[in-house]
Amino acid sequence: MENRCKFWVAKKNRFCANTPFKNSLFCGNHTPRTNDQWIPCPIDPSHCVLQENLGGHVKRCPVVKQAQSLSTQPFYQKGVNAGKEDEQPEQETVNVTSEMKRNAVYSLSIPEFFEVIRKIESVHARICNDIKESYKIPEACGLWIKGEVDRNVPFQEKHVTQQASMLGNLEEFGVLERVVGKGGKCESVELSENSNGVPAVVEFGAGRGYLTQMLADCYGIRRVFLVERKAYKLKADRSLRQKESLILERLKIDIEDLNLNAVKSLQGLPYIAIGKHLCGPATDLTLRCCQVSERNVEQCGSNCHLKGLAIATCCHHLCQWKHYINKKYLTSLGISKEEFHAITWFTSWAVDADHSSDLSDDIDFKLHPESIEKEESNEDANGVEAVARNMKAVERAKLGFMCKQIIDMGRLMWLKEHGLETQLVKYVPPSVSPENHLLIARHAGHF
Repeated sequence: MENRCKFWVAKKNRFCANTPFKNSLFCGNHTPRTNDQWIPCPIDPSHCVLQENLGGHVKRCPVVKQAQSLSTQPFYQKGVNAGKEDEQPEQETVNVTSEMKRNAVYSLSIPEFFEVIRKIESVHARICNDIKESYKIPEACGLWIKGEVDRNVPFQEKHVTQQASMLGNLEEFGVLERVVGKGGKCESVELSENSNGVPAVVEFGAGRGYLTQMLADCYGIRRVFLVERKAYKLKADRSLRQKESLILERLKIDIEDLNLNAVKSLQGLPYIAIGKHLCGPATDLTLRCCQVSERNVEQCGSNCHLKGLAIATCCHHLCQWKHYINKKYLTSLGISKEEFHAITWFTSWAVDADHSSDLSDDIDFKLHPESIEKEESNEDANGVEAVARNMKAVERAKLGFMCKQIIDMGRLMWLKEHGLETQLVKYVPPSVSPENHLLIARHAGHF
């Protein structure tokens, strides 16, 4: 006990088991610290540093070393996929937070608020009338659906259902082909220059990489690139690297800064892009990242191209006007930058209600100012806040889904403008996930 730290751990009903510092009663974790001694690191505020050591720390901060190492990579190009604000360039780096969006909505008058809603209803009715259900569980994914996978692979039914349907939709759309070998198992094959097979897959926002794990297990993919800016434990990488026929490369980089055409091992190969739940602007960054200019095609050869993609979108409330891929299209529909911010904020309402049924189809949703005339006499200075608070959960959810679909349809139209055949579908029931929109596309000339 004399050699233990004298900090009492209440939850464990004992003193801390660590060894105290010399000439101190406490260990490094429990040595009393005054607020003026410790300050957030100016490079990465997630950790603190003694003020007296600040000068030395900023030179050896791990974040600095990681950034320096990344900047030497040929595929690193700061902000290459970020997009442009199109106005007030000095404010390009400032993101509009959800709080800022909410305050802007609440600052509207009640007539202005309902005018925005009427515009959302009108635009949605014009462009979002062809979003079909497409729940696909392909035969190729039977091993995963039955749970007959390596015990070291995390198995959660809802995630497996989503992953399988993503791959099933890709297969039905003609982007994926199942290669069946002996015993009904998938095997990789040698692909000639003119083969319709897909030798490479790039997973954006890969996380631990289990979408790619299913793809490799079920479709015989032989070359994989995992793009993820964060570090994760319990990754699928170890299992993937045990496949002799598969080559795996993990790119630890923000999608915003990735020049995919500069990844040497991908040059000369057709590829498909996938991403499950690419939050907010990450979808727009990915679409821009996959855009291949004519110049790059000439440099890499005729096979250096995107053959197809499948992106499950989510977290639309995080979307930013700067990053959004098709500002021109929304502007043509009469949606301004400020209204885009309101639309993105409304999307968070899509998860307010019970999702045992598909709210985006079943609710006869119309709101008009005359239905809440009494709200206009409300003495509360922020009448819109009161209106929003008094809306039914299903009404809020319906509005949220409308806004999500408008944002995703703009992305779909951008892909069409760039020569791709594309669809926006509901790939799982809302009871599995209310974030159930899948954007799939392919280059028609290469199939």
